[in-house]
Amino acid sequence: MARRKKRQEEHENHERWLVSYADFITLLFAFFVVMYSISAVNEGKYRVLSDSISAAFDPTRDGLPIKLSSPLRPPILERDMQSRTDPLSLQSRYPEPPSGPRPTAADRRNLAAISRQVARDLQPLIDQGLIKVKQNDLWVEIEIKSSILFPSGSAQLSPKARQVLRKIAGILKGFPNQIQVEGFTDNVPIRTRAFPSNWELSAARAASVVHLFTQAGLSPKRLAAIGYGQYKPIASNDTAAGRSKNRRISIVVQSEAIARRADRTEQLEAALADERRARQADKKAPAPAVGGGNVIAPPIHILPPARIQGATRP
Repeated sequence: MARRKKRQEEHENHERWLVSYADFITLLFAFFVVMYSISAVNEGKYRVLSDSISAAFDPTRDGLPIKLSSPLRPPILERDMQSRTDPLSLQSRYPEPPSGPRPTAADRRNLAAISRQVARDLQPLIDQGLIKVKQNDLWVEIEIKSSILFPSGSAQLSPKARQVLRKIAGILKGFPNQIQVEGFTDNVPIRTRAFPSNWELSAARAASVVHLFTQAGLSPKRLAAIGYGQYKPIASNDTAAGRSKNRRISIVVQSEAIARRADRTEQLEAALADERRARQADKKAPAPAVGGGNVIAPPIHILPPARIQGATRP
């Protein structure tokens, strides 16, 4: 019986990681070679490219070479973005509106005094639910039901309404606050020659209150009349009680903080309007004519300035 030969155990190679490591080092070396070749820029070609781009974006002046250490950006776009984002230039051209109305201690005192005096002088009507007085740090709202002010479908003040409004005007005369009179109606349509819709009726009623205030001695510069029609109800128009609540006049006494904010906003809007008119005037201005009325645009330089000057010398 033949003997079986013992199989010789194969030697285990513990250095197989060198193959993967060598591949990794080779790829890393190739990567850095490619990066180095990309970083080596031909300065002459780069300057030609920068001059061409500069002239294309701003053909009215000679192209300026861009430094190799700076990013490749068109100069005209850079100037435009700087003028838009520079806060100093914007503040010098336009007044900056405040972030929000901030009432002062004097504003709070005046509004509190107005609210107390109105509540004291008109307490019987407040108890009957015909007048409501609301107050916060920014305004005092005196809400009056139209049933004691106007006949149905009319903007003529009743005699009782004149007495009530004259009392309110006497209180407001002693304060410098701006006053906004707002008119509201229900959703019952109206279509007459004087009032084609509820817009006209609500605005006419607010204007009637403003006219009475001016007759009572309030400055017209402090007053404004606004008509909201049927579109800002405080109750449902499905019931008679709800419609009665919606027919009202609101006298809003604003704090000086709101008036200052409105003035700054108007200044900003006026400045923007002047800027738009100036731009439109510049667009409508005729371009300078050269050679019999033909406008000749400056050439776009593709080559660097030095080469152009050398080519044009005699």
